[in-house]
Amino acid sequence: MPGNWREEPFTAVTAPAAPAPRDEAAKETTPRFEVRPPVRSMKELIVPDAVRSRIDLALRQLDHHKVLYQEWNLQKIDPHRKGTALNLYGPSGTGKSLAAEAIAHHRGRPLIDVDYAEIESKYVGDTPKNIIACFEAARREGAVLVFNEADSILGSRLSNVTQSADHSVNVSRAVMLSQLDRFSGLVIFTTNFPRNYDAAFVRRILAHVRFDLPDAATRRRLWQTLTPPELPGAALLDFDALAERSTGLAGGDMVNAIMAAAATAVGRPEADRVVRTPDLLTEIDAVRQARSEVGKQPRPMREVSADHLDALPVPVTSDAGEAG
Repeated sequence: MPGNWREEPFTAVTAPAAPAPRDEAAKETTPRFEVRPPVRSMKELIVPDAVRSRIDLALRQLDHHKVLYQEWNLQKIDPHRKGTALNLYGPSGTGKSLAAEAIAHHRGRPLIDVDYAEIESKYVGDTPKNIIACFEAARREGAVLVFNEADSILGSRLSNVTQSADHSVNVSRAVMLSQLDRFSGLVIFTTNFPRNYDAAFVRRILAHVRFDLPDAATRRRLWQTLTPPELPGAALLDFDALAERSTGLAGGDMVNAIMAAAATAVGRPEADRVVRTPDLLTEIDAVRQARSEVGKQPRPMREVSADHLDALPVPVTSDAGEAG
C-alpha cells in the first residue's frame, strides 16, 4: 500500500432528485365563472333594420323551439341538436356584446361572460377542464353562456401536430365541440374575426348575425341615444352634422368622442361648461385619425363568405349595417 495512501470517508451517491410535483398551492385553480343579471335590453340595441331582422329571426328560433322541433318535427332533420348557439360577428364597437346581453335579458336568463384568458392555461390539460367548468356553471345556474373573442376559442384545429402544445390546442377544440353538443342551453359567441373559426364550429352554430358599421340613420339615432340629457348643451347639438361627419365610426367610437368632448367642456370656466357640436366634430376627427394610424385594421366583412360561411344554417346578411 503506498505510503501516502489514506482512507477517504464514504459518501453515498444519490440519483438526481425528480422534479417536484406541481405544488398544490401553486396550482392554477379552476376559474370562477361569475353569473350576473343582464341589465341591457333589446330596446337599447340600436341597429339598422336589416340587422334587427336577423336578430329577431334568431330570437324566434329560440322562443318557438318546442313548436319548431317537436310539433313541426324539425328534429327529424336536426336530431342531435340539444341547445342553441348563436354567432355575432363584425367590427369592434358595433354592439355585439350589448346584443348578447340583450338576448339574455329577452330570454329572462342570467349570463356568464367568458374571455379566453379565463380558460386558457399554461398547464397541459387545464384548459379543457376550464372549458368544461364554464359549461357546468351555465347548466347549474341556467345561464346564457357568452364567449367573447370567440375566434380564440373556436379557431381551426392543427393538422400538423409537432409538439405537445399543438396537441393541447386540438384537445381543447375537441372538448369545446363535445360540450357544445351536450349543452342544452344557449351559447352566444362574439368575434371581430369570424374567418378564424374552424368549420366544425360553424356547422354547429344555428344562426350567424353580421354586425357592420352603422349607416347614416343609425348613426343619428346613436348620437341621440348616447348623449345623456344631463350633459350641458345636449339639447342644442346638431345630430345631423354629427351623423354626417362620423361615417365609418362605430357606436364605441362615438362613446369615446362624447367622453373627450365632455372633458374639453369641463375644463372651461364654469359659466362656459357646455358641450358644443364643434367639440364633438373635433373629437370625431381625432377618433378617425387614431383608427387609421393605430392598430391593425380588420378585413372588410364582405370577404368573410368565401370558405367558412358558405353553408350556414341561417343566411348571413350581405350588406346590413349596425351599431349600438
